[in-house]
Amino acid sequence: MKVEELVTARGVIICCGSGGVGKTTTAAVLALEGARRGRRACVVTIDPAKRLADTLGVEELTNQAREIDPGLWGADTPDEARGSLFALMLDTKSTFDLLVTRNAGTPEQAARILENRFYRNISGALGGTQEYMAMEKLHELYEEGGYDLIVVDTPPTRHALDFLDAPQRLTRLLDNRIFRLLMMPTRATMRVASIAVQTFLRTVSRVVGSEVVNDIIAFFRAFEGMEEGFRERARAVDELLADPDTAFVLVTSPRRDALDEATFFADRLAVNGQHVEALIVNRVHPSFGAEAPDGLRATAAALEERALPCSDHLAALYANLADFRDVALLERHHIDRLRDRIGGSVTVTYVPYLARDVYDFEALHEVGRILVDTVSDS
Repeated sequence: MKVEELVTARGVIICCGSGGVGKTTTAAVLALEGARRGRRACVVTIDPAKRLADTLGVEELTNQAREIDPGLWGADTPDEARGSLFALMLDTKSTFDLLVTRNAGTPEQAARILENRFYRNISGALGGTQEYMAMEKLHELYEEGGYDLIVVDTPPTRHALDFLDAPQRLTRLLDNRIFRLLMMPTRATMRVASIAVQTFLRTVSRVVGSEVVNDIIAFFRAFEGMEEGFRERARAVDELLADPDTAFVLVTSPRRDALDEATFFADRLAVNGQHVEALIVNRVHPSFGAEAPDGLRATAAALEERALPCSDHLAALYANLADFRDVALLERHHIDRLRDRIGGSVTVTYVPYLARDVYDFEALHEVGRILVDTVSDS
């Protein structure tokens, strides 16, 4: 599917790829192009770096969506055709706190969890928490934000896979035998299991200390009754990822390591029953014509044999052009292999090296024109 069709027809676009390939910039451009076409668009970054805020010309981004002044990005778009552009940066702990508050049976239960020391330690630092809360934030925005388009800038590739697997991992945690034992009420019918748990906890206490174990027990006891709400949320997120309204865009560069990461991600996505809708390749060397490198080098050699003014200079230019053609052809060869691995029908859009870095709306507009106006390979 062409990039323009994605930003005008889909409700969720998830940008995935390894670090340093222009993924954050691409996510910002896609949201911007959606807004320029009259949609209420929001770009979400999971990366705590300030790259997205800097690019959008704002001091900072928080866990709450912030509207970007149309005067910064929409001056050339008529008011009647212009939508709105929002941005936010995920705050894992704030999102977790809100999720607990929503699923707690009473305000007192929520307070017990939020004030628990074990919870305060894990809510922002436990492995996988960030990825699940990113999914939770996506679901919240999709269901309650009133947005026509949500573009998610994921962490680097391997972490993006955690992002996609987060709902299943949460469900596995809730079904884990240790978790279920810790959640058991201390009824007489559960006495045997309770004795087994106490033996286990005494062993753990010798390692981490009884105070830590007491905090953990208090957390799980306070959590009682909330498991089904978390399960329902995880199922809803899974359904959203599988929904036809959600599109996965794979962002890469022509570097061999980035393409290898992109291949890995596409394969894992296919295992999950999902597929890449579009492949965007940033910082591609232009082809500079169609002549083969061997022919250019032959011309350079012929010029070197002539004793004419500037022939040596022209020969060096031809040789340099041959080197550029070699690089461009090799890049296209590796990109074609990736496209074949993903599926021959996937749309590939090339973004060439720009004269400057993308750090403001003028540059974002330039990339946007390339993404939506350039004829892509498919």
